[in-house]
Amino acid sequence: MLDLIIRNANLPDGRTGIDIGIAQGRIAALEPALQAEAAQSIDAEGRLVTPPFIDAHLHLDSTLSLGLPRLNESGTLLEGIALWGELKPHLTVEAIYERAKKLCLWSMARGTLGIRSHVDICDDRLLAVEALAKLREELKPYIDIQLVAFPQDGYLRYPRSAQNLERALAMGVNVVGGIPHFERTMEDGAQSVKTLMRLAAERGLRVDMHCDESDDPLSRHIETLAAETIRHGMQGRVAGSHLTSMHSMDNYYVSKLIPLIAEANTAVIANPLINITLQGRHDTYPKRRGMTRVKELMAAGITVGFGHDCVMDPWYPLGSHDMLQVASMGLHVGQLTGTEEIKSCFAAVTESPAKILGLEGYGLTPGCHADLVILQAEDAFEAIRLSAERLFVIRRGKILAEAPPRHSRLHLPHGPLPIDFTRAGLATL
Repeated sequence: MLDLIIRNANLPDGRTGIDIGIAQGRIAALEPALQAEAAQSIDAEGRLVTPPFIDAHLHLDSTLSLGLPRLNESGTLLEGIALWGELKPHLTVEAIYERAKKLCLWSMARGTLGIRSHVDICDDRLLAVEALAKLREELKPYIDIQLVAFPQDGYLRYPRSAQNLERALAMGVNVVGGIPHFERTMEDGAQSVKTLMRLAAERGLRVDMHCDESDDPLSRHIETLAAETIRHGMQGRVAGSHLTSMHSMDNYYVSKLIPLIAEANTAVIANPLINITLQGRHDTYPKRRGMTRVKELMAAGITVGFGHDCVMDPWYPLGSHDMLQVASMGLHVGQLTGTEEIKSCFAAVTESPAKILGLEGYGLTPGCHADLVILQAEDAFEAIRLSAERLFVIRRGKILAEAPPRHSRLHLPHGPLPIDFTRAGLATL
């Protein structure tokens, strides 16, 4: 007797008519016409069933703080940083915790069951570390939260970053972050990368650095990050986030850089919603998009994940933590409209970030955790096109969230006509 069977599911790899048997929180069977009984059954009705969405890059400590202490009138990165600096003295553990918890509840309802959150360690009180470490443990049954020690004001530039990093790691933060392009000089930026990589290698920790979040084509700290990854033998454990300067680099240099990133097996995390709104602010026209070279990186076999980055905070006033919206924006800005490219954009908010985070038991094979999302869509293409409704969100084999199918109803002379915008629901007069 199984705990749950999901019948007639479509899978992201193209298989259709698949039944998924679940027992003791894990996938027990995955096959057509599964001959088994279960305590509960869900008919997916030919809809897409996928492992949960994973957000590879978020800032839970600042989320939902929009308007505190004031709005970002210019919409720029620098004013956002200044606003965060103004807000810091007024932060409390309780306020950070409550805002982050609300966001995580949104995430769970959206089928996002894994988050890597950068947490600012340049507040000497480490209030955000305390709040998010507490939240991570409380929500552990429902969502996986990974914390990155992020020296937002610069590891070398801020005088107490080194001590605060040690304190944050002792409090349970388990990924080392950095922001080399925010150091005072290019040399300081390179040195910060080398110092932080050595520290992470000695302690066996993963690394995720904000890297080259700039329009400056000479901001090339990803080169140092990739080289240090090879030097320390940390292939597969390091990620560079943003890399927006690559958008402005000349093609000859990039032709050398991308093979280096691939050799280092360094992952790349783009943040489409934020990259395209904060970059190119000094341009008139033509205006640069700012997002890193996702198409070329994917073509080189580099693991590319997408992140939401910000939700209603000093840097970005919008968002509801919908990772399908992130995939859609990445698809459009990166001109990733080929059939396989669209699948890659779906993977960039599911399996690729799960790989970057090193999540164990993630996937759609027997033995994996029964963490699943049933979408109101036939396949990944339709899921992105419609930002499809999450009909069921399942965590460890139990229903965590559900929503009715989304549709409109036309009132016509011969009677009402339901419209849901899916291919299966196409209606004719």
